[in-house]
Amino acid sequence: MHVREGMSSRVLTVGPGHTLRQAASQMADRSVGAAVVLDPDGMGPGIITERDLMISLGRGEDPDTELVADHLTSDLVFAGGEWSLEQAAVAMVRGGFRHLIVIEDGETAGILSVRDIVRCWTDDGASCELPQPPGLARAG
Repeated sequence: MHVREGMSSRVLTVGPGHTLRQAASQMADRSVGAAVVLDPDGMGPGIITERDLMISLGRGEDPDTELVADHLTSDLVFAGGEWSLEQAAVAMVRGGFRHLIVIEDGETAGILSVRDIVRCWTDDGASCELPQPPGLARAG
């Protein structure tokens, strides 16, 4: 199975000028553990994760004044959609992170989390179909 089959193509994006509280609020609203950071002046996409938010809070920094740009995860690894889920899992374990930005044709195509991989590798998630948010009926 390939990364493109397990990734979420609906990606939460935030800007580098958002505060940590704004990013955390959007992440909580969407029930995601990471957001892709798009900076038109930057070298490419970045990522902010719940771990980055926790580190800042643990240091006593103010989430209302701290900016996303100053708390991006460093040493990013990007996955290709053609990678196997095994390759992605190895990259995550070696790098000590839980999310990969997926790049296809030079563009951000999605994000893959450890949870996505587990969902694909278990009987309940054999189709890699994303779960419906609570309260929404599935059509068909």
